[in-house]
Amino acid sequence: MRLVGKVALITGAGSGIGRETALLFAAEGAKVAAVDVNGETAAAVVAEITAAGGEAIAVQADVSSAADSERMVQETEAAFGRLDILFNNAGVMLSGDDDAINTSEETWDRTMAINLKGVFLGCKFGIPALQRAGGGSVINTASFVALLGAATPQLAYTASKGGVLSMSRELAVIHARENIRVNALCPGPLRTELLMKFLDTDAKKQRRLVHVPMGRFGEAVEMAKAALFLASDDSSYLTGTEFQVDGGITAAYVTPE
Repeated sequence: MRLVGKVALITGAGSGIGRETALLFAAEGAKVAAVDVNGETAAAVVAEITAAGGEAIAVQADVSSAADSERMVQETEAAFGRLDILFNNAGVMLSGDDDAINTSEETWDRTMAINLKGVFLGCKFGIPALQRAGGGSVINTASFVALLGAATPQLAYTASKGGVLSMSRELAVIHARENIRVNALCPGPLRTELLMKFLDTDAKKQRRLVHVPMGRFGEAVEMAKAALFLASDDSSYLTGTEFQVDGGITAAYVTPE
């Protein structure tokens, strides 16, 4: 097992990538703080982990709230004594997200509050905990759209994920000499509830898939396995990266510098 003795805090742990990662990290030996704005889904994940013999706590928190973000770290350290892995994964993709003309200010602000400010707050309160533990790994969920434009307009989401990628790079440089690694996980299009609700017609789904060389949506568990690599000592010389797990989409469309 690759995470024995480690403590991991995962936001958005009630569903999608977060849920699969919480289950996988626990199976690999980590103690897990499963954080979600929906306390019931977080508790359900914890129940699965404990039923399998793992250790976990559920924390209900809104990552866009500084008070909640500070509390989720405090509760993790109180329960397990330390924090080694911080996975800032919580995010939204709102149905009103469109182009600059049609996206409302409300949609823009809510997307930024969760997707970008939420990652900032997670790092603001989580990185000091990693410092107290002597180092660790920060994983921030960005997206392939941080690297290229989306075929289906989602301007607020795309801009928020670009911010996550830039923030991750800078934090990686700032904390590199502190034994703290910071990487951005950049998933491609996934068959998750989040994206399937946004791509709410077959035509929209096909418009997205036609750009993916592998010809299919990725699965949340595949992202969890990538997160496991970034969390573990297997990636000990890896920091500041845009870790692309995207079915080849950026290879097909991003022009090398």
